[in-house]
Amino acid sequence: MKFYRSEIAFLIFLSLLVGAAAFSYQAHDAVLSQMSARQGAAAGLDSGLFAVRASLTLIAIGLLAGFFYFYPLIREQARERGELREMTVSLSEKSATFQQAALTDPLTGLQNRRYFDDALAQYMEEFARIERPLGIMIIDIDHFKSINDTHGHDVGDEVIKSLAKTVLEYTRYHDIAARIGGEEFAVVAPNLSMDELNRLANRLRLAVAELAMKIGNVRLRITVSIGVAIWDGKETTAKLYKRADSNLYQAKRGGRNRVCA
Repeated sequence: MKFYRSEIAFLIFLSLLVGAAAFSYQAHDAVLSQMSARQGAAAGLDSGLFAVRASLTLIAIGLLAGFFYFYPLIREQARERGELREMTVSLSEKSATFQQAALTDPLTGLQNRRYFDDALAQYMEEFARIERPLGIMIIDIDHFKSINDTHGHDVGDEVIKSLAKTVLEYTRYHDIAARIGGEEFAVVAPNLSMDELNRLANRLRLAVAELAMKIGNVRLRITVSIGVAIWDGKETTAKLYKRADSNLYQAKRGGRNRVCA
């Protein structure tokens, strides 16, 4: 049985009343003993006996009123406060869950475009202060439309999930990997020079090319094109993204399955 602090305090108060009643009862016995020992002083003891009996009666009334009237009220109020507190915690947890859902791609479990944009802006603010390099990669599945047209959207979804898993495996714990739309992914990669960013992108590209996917009766291999860019320390998030996207377009025009910076 769960007790709230207000209930515990009230039970302590009742315990003190019980103690007071016990002491008054002892005083009552003492008065009676004195009356039997001093028959001649009975009139003088009557007032003391009346006071003891009156205190016992008041304590008994207080105990009964407290236990049968005030305690149920306090418990009900404490229960309502407890339920309100639990409801508040539950709503906070649901709010956090909804917020997480709003920033997560439901198909892959990666972050979504909204999260990517916010994270990139925050990284820019911090890296402008510490003057360290900040790069991004934009990744696009080659000939993805033909995969959907030939094998259906269910197979296409599995291809996207397989790529998302590979992107996670080949990025670092502090990188931000996101699915930003359709068959397109993006990565925020801090603290890498252009050469290092190129090497990371090419490792990812080669890993994808080596994937042998078996989806039902369908066996597939895919390739990706990747555009990379290093922030110049001045451009906006939109301009940095546009530059990486232009490099992705150059990789597509150059024959696909390549990295362009």
